Amino acid sequence: MHVAVVVYDGVFDSGLSAVLDVLDNANALGGQIHESSPTWNVTLVGPAPQVRTGAGFLVAPEPLEQADTADLLVVPALAGSDPSVLLDHVGGEASLALRDLIARTRDRGATIASACAGTFLLAEAGVLDGLRATTTWWLSPVFRDRYPKVELDHSQMVIGCEGVITAGAAFGHVDLALAIVRAGSPALADLVARYLVVDERPSQAAYTIPSALAQSDPIVAAFERWTREHLAEPIRIPEAADAIGVSERTLQRAVQRTVGTSPIRFVQDLRIERASHLLRTTDLSLETISRKVGYEHPNTLRVLLRDRTGKTTSALRGSR
Repeated sequence: MHVAVVVYDGVFDSGLSAVLDVLDNANALGGQIHESSPTWNVTLVGPAPQVRTGAGFLVAPEPLEQADTADLLVVPALAGSDPSVLLDHVGGEASLALRDLIARTRDRGATIASACAGTFLLAEAGVLDGLRATTTWWLSPVFRDRYPKVELDHSQMVIGCEGVITAGAAFGHVDLALAIVRAGSPALADLVARYLVVDERPSQAAYTIPSALAQSDPIVAAFERWTREHLAEPIRIPEAADAIGVSERTLQRAVQRTVGTSPIRFVQDLRIERASHLLRTTDLSLETISRKVGYEHPNTLRVLLRDRTGKTTSALRGSR
């Protein structure tokens, strides 16, 4: 498979190197499995003869046109954490050539893959319209607001949909690269993961900070504060909406628009976050913790913890 990996000024160094390292290890380890092993021929392409990464390293890529015959185009993320800088970049003149390449690649039917903030470039180029996709969880409110035609699921680590593969937050580039390898050989992907000591991470849910998402909208922020004050009590959404001075419908719309879920689900996320913290930092019994976060029966909390974090209560106890 011919893989073109895009490099550009400000590209996220760890994301770029993660993709290159995983594919390089896959090529090197392919002979150790008892099957016909695929290989990945990787070419770095860029909009200029020399580009500077986010950490200041110089890279000399091939011209972008070299990607026009690639089987797979990989677009690593832009370095940085300022959403306004990201939006200026993906919508500006500096990324026009990259957006054109992404659109051309989609038009000719080749696979496109990206992770973290790189998914914004795909969305800006229009290739994610009508598709399921993911991005880094903390940028999901900005993404959802700018690209309403994309079916965004920020809980997933990797989503493949109709020839486009997207992955979550920064080190989701590793998961993205492993997904590329797994599409060619699941056995080889498992072998590479073992050599690189990479754990399976099917979801971003365990890493999401609900309060960080809530700050993107004043209604959701007020709902979050009110909920935290009443976490041990039965919470009724109409009462919560009345307490913060909005209609229930307005609250539902604000939470869906900002967090991508229902108010009830958001309340559960806050309860799971609090319970996980208490399990890691105290010796309180599960029964006591359950009551503190609004659940009468400990088994209800136990099931939710496993569903949302992928860990048992004893595993969370052991992570302190």
